[in-house]
Amino acid sequence: MNSTVLVNDAKVMSKGQITIPKNIREALGVTTGDRVTFLVENGTITIMNSAVYALKKFQSQMAGEAEKAGLFSEEDVADWITRSRREENAE
Repeated sequence: MNSTVLVNDAKVMSKGQITIPKNIREALGVTTGDRVTFLVENGTITIMNSAVYALKKFQSQMAGEAEKAGLFSEEDVADWITRSRREENAE
């Protein structure tokens, strides 16, 4: 996502619904049927593409796990994948 600041407003309808302006939807990378996540912190609301939010949450939960497994570089990961595939094929 780029660092361009976008400002837009939307009217809240009677059922609490809003239409996310087109330029904001584009910036979030969401289209019809996609989901968004609302993060509320100290009176500030952040709206994120739910898929992006889930990936960021997963990445933070997995932080440090690669090092614990002895994977320190992309080459280490590639070697691990190759070994794993060989083991699976040997079974």
